[in-house]
Amino acid sequence: MKALQFSKTGDLAALNLVELPLPVPGANEVLVQVRAAGLNPSDVKNVLGRFPYTTLPRVPGRDFAGVIVDGPQALVGQEVWGTGKELGFYRDGSHASYLVLPIEGVALKPKSLSFEQAASLGVPYTTAWDALQRTGVGADTRLLVIGANGAVGTAAIALAKVLGARVLAAVRRTEQAQVLLEQGLEVLVLDKPESLGTQVNEVFAGGAEVIFDTTGHWLPAAVSALRTFGRIAFIAAPQDGHVHLPALALYRKGGSLVGVNTLLYSCGDCAQRLNQFGQYFDQGLLPAPGGFQEAALADGLACYAQVNEGACAKVVLIP
Repeated sequence: MKALQFSKTGDLAALNLVELPLPVPGANEVLVQVRAAGLNPSDVKNVLGRFPYTTLPRVPGRDFAGVIVDGPQALVGQEVWGTGKELGFYRDGSHASYLVLPIEGVALKPKSLSFEQAASLGVPYTTAWDALQRTGVGADTRLLVIGANGAVGTAAIALAKVLGARVLAAVRRTEQAQVLLEQGLEVLVLDKPESLGTQVNEVFAGGAEVIFDTTGHWLPAAVSALRTFGRIAFIAAPQDGHVHLPALALYRKGGSLVGVNTLLYSCGDCAQRLNQFGQYFDQGLLPAPGGFQEAALADGLACYAQVNEGACAKVVLIP
């Protein structure tokens, strides 16, 4: 089978398109023919050596959608999707023609989504779902999403609307804000960090109950925009891993910080989450995704470089 594989880390040049034997599923496993696989920034960082627990050689790729072609007879032919911490790190991932994983690591794909659409959602949607669930977002929650135009921000907004939250979307540029305004959202254009509290209070008097910073750059500023007993969820940090947090102000508000890291969740854990919100697509409550870029697996090397350079479009690889 065709696959992308790397045998050392530190340079994207280590990634190669190779021919590998067809994997054989063991007991309680399934063989999935991958019809589409998402390419996430974490996949690129993996090849660059940012995850010391990755074992080599390794096929990268966390997100997939495909068809079960071997395993328990009752499952053969089922259309599935999935993601998880094992894939691409210490178990071969989805950037290949076929993928073996535990039975509990797959969820039935929403019928309303194509393989390409489903493959574009794994990491962004499980990340957003985890953030919203762990910060208690529900009906009428005042939620600020920073970085609302990104993949995780877009997912958070869509899921929060299903949960009944009141969403304020924050972006850096006016043209980004205009797109969100046309979708009927309340929007603010981010200014200086010291202005965030004032900007948010103009919309949410007293501050936001939950703030989800999907960028890693606004965590210190978010404290001033937080309501008493509010929660701040974040998924990234500066490259050196350190921020200067106004801890006294957070303490005085009784605020909480929630780190959101989907690499803590196995394929089985993620399958449970996919089943939880996947039904909303078939119920018409979540919009089908679009705006992603499709590319052949053979062009995956160029796509990795593109994502590494900061390309905004979501990339979906087609084996």
